[in-house]
Amino acid sequence: MMSSSPNHFDLEQSIAQWRQFVLRRSAILNDDADELESHLRDQIDALLKAGLHTDEAFLVATKRIGNIEAVSQQFAEVHTGRLWRNLVLSQPHTNWFNDVLVALCFAIAAALLFQIPRLFGFNPEQHEWVYARNISLFCLPLLAGYWVVQRQLGTRAWWLILGTVALFAVTMNAYPWQPISDTGDLAVLHLPIILWFLVGIMYTGNWWQTDARRMDFIRFSGEYAIYFVLIAIGGAVLTAMTIGLFSFIGFDIEIFAQQWLIPSGAMGAVVIVGWLVEAKKGTVENMAPVLARIFTPLFTLLLVSFLAVLLISGRAFDMQREVLIGLDAMLIIVLGLVLYAVSSREPTQAPSLFDTLQLLLVLAALCVDVVALSAMSDRIFAMGITPNRLAALGENLILLVSLSGYAWYYWGLIRANHAGFAKLERWQTRMVPVYVVWAAVVVLLLPILFRFT
Repeated sequence: MMSSSPNHFDLEQSIAQWRQFVLRRSAILNDDADELESHLRDQIDALLKAGLHTDEAFLVATKRIGNIEAVSQQFAEVHTGRLWRNLVLSQPHTNWFNDVLVALCFAIAAALLFQIPRLFGFNPEQHEWVYARNISLFCLPLLAGYWVVQRQLGTRAWWLILGTVALFAVTMNAYPWQPISDTGDLAVLHLPIILWFLVGIMYTGNWWQTDARRMDFIRFSGEYAIYFVLIAIGGAVLTAMTIGLFSFIGFDIEIFAQQWLIPSGAMGAVVIVGWLVEAKKGTVENMAPVLARIFTPLFTLLLVSFLAVLLISGRAFDMQREVLIGLDAMLIIVLGLVLYAVSSREPTQAPSLFDTLQLLLVLAALCVDVVALSAMSDRIFAMGITPNRLAALGENLILLVSLSGYAWYYWGLIRANHAGFAKLERWQTRMVPVYVVWAAVVVLLLPILFRFT
């Protein structure tokens, strides 16, 4: 125990380390840290006079100062005018420049990696399949590598990344795919799920040890998706304006933009968005939970209306392939809404009307999933099994299990106050590997099972 050796406890060094940790938050400047440190020292002095050892006084005082994320949020709310200036331009603490430099290096590497196939005679116009099967390998391992450097995870993490990339690079490029291949298309769609899980392992640093870190990555994923879309829209507008401006002076750069600027920029943005989301962590309101609260009632109304129409019309078992794909996309969005609503909920918060609405949304989604599974089963019995139908069947079964768990734990949360929240949170973090395992099955085994058709 620390209290057993108070004479060996270096108070000043501990305060200095605490201050460095505080300054990692973009909303907190040196003057803010001075104020917090002053409060900390006052607390320590009072505790020492009360008879505590130095190390005990330090630990109790840091607890009384409060959670640094919450403190950072408070400073961000008070000083919103300086927030983004601090994030992007003038952060005074030392790690910011190094973080940006590392992110830029990995972003440039991802941008260049996309162009590597050109050295071997491949180009996106004539060899679309080469780029499609490798596009996630060009960028997501670089984002994972960025977190290895940021988290200082060491050589084991690098070997894990290299081994994963090697396995799936061989799979995607050495399998004898047929020219028109359903299993090939499925592999392209599911490989990013596996590689994103690899990113999650590096982001958390200890994925298998704590539910809290897994929840951090789930929140990061939602914020990442939103910011990437926003940056993609901004990049599209900027590219269009660039092409237009150059055309005014007689230069046609549209081909250059299509072949180099847009794809390489997108690859680099994969890393830059990761840096941006982490840089603003704890300084501004997360967007994903806010959007979840806005769209939850809308999607609930949509699903309930859809089920009512199916019940009245009797067309539940007469669904075409496109309808089933649309239903699956809707269920995935619903799952995301529920996930981020849970991630933004305070553990000690009493059940509210929004929790009841979330339960209704989950129950409606569960009913839609049962309808989709029934329609899929009908198609399989009538027309036989194909790679697409088997992949969709597996994914809908996983969704059925996931949504059933959400419904059960939400019901327990509403009935037993906030006691069921920990189980609900744990459930969603532990379902993530199930999706990844099924994605690996689709990428690695379905092509062999269906002879690469």
